Amino acid sequence: MRYRLTFVAGLALGYVLGTRAGRERYEQLKKSAQQISQNPAVRNTAESAAQQGRQFAGKAYHTVTEKVHVPDSVTERVRALRDRNTNGAVEDDWGTSNT
Repeated sequence: MRYRLTFVAGLALGYVLGTRAGRERYEQLKKSAQQISQNPAVRNTAESAAQQGRQFAGKAYHTVTEKVHVPDSVTERVRALRDRNTNGAVEDDWGTSNT
């Protein structure tokens, strides 16, 4: 019971402090996040992580398809999505291209 009461008190305190910060603080945090996301080092790291993730997903896909029978409809859908993403370099939310 004591832990539950402590949790509720912390939740209430966080809510009160958060509402006092208000819109101005929210805008400051938003501006800081945008500046960080526009930093070239952050963008390069995000691009690198996205590329490594796509490579890992491709390897995992091949490993799974060797061991598990995947219906042809699923295989065709994955190929279509892959082709769509490689034909047109579309930027994602981080400003990195999906190539």
